[in-house]
Amino acid sequence: MIIQERNLTPQQIVSELDKYIVGQKDAKRSVAIALRNRWRRLNSDEEIREEIIPNNILLIGPTGVGKTEIARRLAKLAHAPFMKVEASKFTEVGYVGRDVESMIRDLTDVAVSMVKQEMQERVKEEAAQKAEARILDILIPPVKTSSAGFSASSNSDFDPDNASDSELNERTRERFREKLKNGELEDREIEIEVQSSKNPMMQVFGPQGVEEMGINLQDMLGNIGKGNKRSKRKLPIKEAREILIEEEAEKLIDHESAVQEALERVQKQGIVFVDEIDKIAEDSSKSGKSGPNVSRQGVQRDLLPIVEGSTVNTKHGIVKTDHVLFIGSGAFHVSKPSDMIPELQGRFPIRVELKSLTENDFVDILSKPKNALTKQYQAMLKAEGVTIHFTDEAIRELAKIAAQVNSAVENIGARRLHTIMSSLFDELLFAVPDDINSGEITIDPGYVEKQLANLVKDKDLSHYIL
Repeated sequence: MIIQERNLTPQQIVSELDKYIVGQKDAKRSVAIALRNRWRRLNSDEEIREEIIPNNILLIGPTGVGKTEIARRLAKLAHAPFMKVEASKFTEVGYVGRDVESMIRDLTDVAVSMVKQEMQERVKEEAAQKAEARILDILIPPVKTSSAGFSASSNSDFDPDNASDSELNERTRERFREKLKNGELEDREIEIEVQSSKNPMMQVFGPQGVEEMGINLQDMLGNIGKGNKRSKRKLPIKEAREILIEEEAEKLIDHESAVQEALERVQKQGIVFVDEIDKIAEDSSKSGKSGPNVSRQGVQRDLLPIVEGSTVNTKHGIVKTDHVLFIGSGAFHVSKPSDMIPELQGRFPIRVELKSLTENDFVDILSKPKNALTKQYQAMLKAEGVTIHFTDEAIRELAKIAAQVNSAVENIGARRLHTIMSSLFDELLFAVPDDINSGEITIDPGYVEKQLANLVKDKDLSHYIL
């Protein structure tokens, strides 16, 4: 169940983020306030509401400290359309590549899918009934009759010898309907006719406007013959039911109102996370020099009106970006926030510096979050019938190794834990279930030492593997 933002105070938002992200209190505090401010704006007096602009946030910190995860979790809490983009993928107008407006078009696509999914959930019960009727028609096709139809009678009054074809047919259908409801026919195969999902794909990169034209062409070509292309598939009833429910739900929802609601949600609640924004900030010490990154400042100038507030044409309609929340993120190792053009700097008034992760942070990351790596590996191996236990000392040893490798090779933050855990469980994951198919295994410092000692000692090897 997704918690709606209107029910969450800033402190509750931070508490929710704490379940998945270790440390970074300042960043959590800033994004919590920014999220709550959106609710405050929507509930403020109408005459001032449009004047309240979002306070965009710039997250500054090395890789792997939780910048992206904070934004992603925030979007889930807000139940808001969310799009993560990398600033380095965009080019200024006139260069071959994606223009900055495409981030809003992608965000709108996400919102439309989100709203349609919600609408389908609301009509799922009705869609399930229609899907069951379709399955029943395939199993026992109804008999066409010109009479008023079969009238239900008690079992004691029913005489099979004197019953009409329609009565016998309806009796049979009733028995199969009960079997369907009781799940007795789940593995039985039926042939269903479904909408073909294969549409022509086209994407055009180039000067401003051409990419949008390419999307419109794709949309038009995709609609040619749509609704006529159907294919037959033979599936078990349990799989066919899911496909038919989705198809029936699609028919039941109002697509026009879904698009309108999605457009409104993008404009009022949309969140765009612009990662690697430091890559488009030109190092002031190298200013004036030409090179492969000559378009950096141009990308900033193209991004400025989107962040300030402008209208963007999408295939679903016009979107105003005045109240879209932008969260910028970057390591800023080479360039500095002050290297961005002044106008863009001013559009990210909240600056938060995220701290590098320490050994103690790694201990917490491995043990506290709901999605901790230790819990993920335990869940995977439990599926094979093997129970894994981690001792506190083993977790401390793993954290120590992660901190050492980060300082010796390259600091990639919490991502180092993924590579270390992968190496730690490499042998075990290969042995299960052929050599080990049940039982309990305790991961202690001795096991960690055995699996990782050579990698940690061999600096050249750790450089490539860890």
